[in-house]
Amino acid sequence: MNTPAKGVTELLVLWRQGDPQAQERLLALVYDDLRRRAAGYLRRERGGHTLQPTALVHEAYLRLVDQDRVVWQNRAHFLAIAASMMRRVLMDHGRRQKARKRGGSGTRVTLDDAFSPVAPRGLDLLALDEALVELAARDEQQARIVELRAFGGLSVEETAEALGISPATVKRHWAFALAWLQTRLRAAGPAAE
Repeated sequence: MNTPAKGVTELLVLWRQGDPQAQERLLALVYDDLRRRAAGYLRRERGGHTLQPTALVHEAYLRLVDQDRVVWQNRAHFLAIAASMMRRVLMDHGRRQKARKRGGSGTRVTLDDAFSPVAPRGLDLLALDEALVELAARDEQQARIVELRAFGGLSVEETAEALGISPATVKRHWAFALAWLQTRLRAAGPAAE
């Protein structure tokens, strides 16, 4: 169940105005939604992942509340930033794990499989992150769409609202970005795919 946009937006305004209780009430309102999105994303990762949805949400939320220069606009904007924070937490976690294993390998899947509703585990997040950085250099909006949809679990409509574009544009860029990322990861070799 999605959180009501009006309630989130009102709390974001109160938070921006310095209301000390707004932040606490906001967490209570968005927590279940963020945890559901985190759980959905972690289900698509490799088996035996050591990061749990609750830990992912808590770490991302701690980073969110530390954003003192963000002028929160609405629920979609908040979820877009939350998606970005979750991606950063996952990348940091992946880098730490990889450093511990000194380049350990895992099962990898294609992007089509990874972003499907019943995706198998094994997505190489570090390879995907590198590809997303390259995509962002080519087309920032397409990279942002992938980040919001894949890491934030936003729907086409929520992504469109967060970016101020039409759902049709989101769908078109999403399809192109997935195809580009698949080609990029395939060109990097079987280890990256």
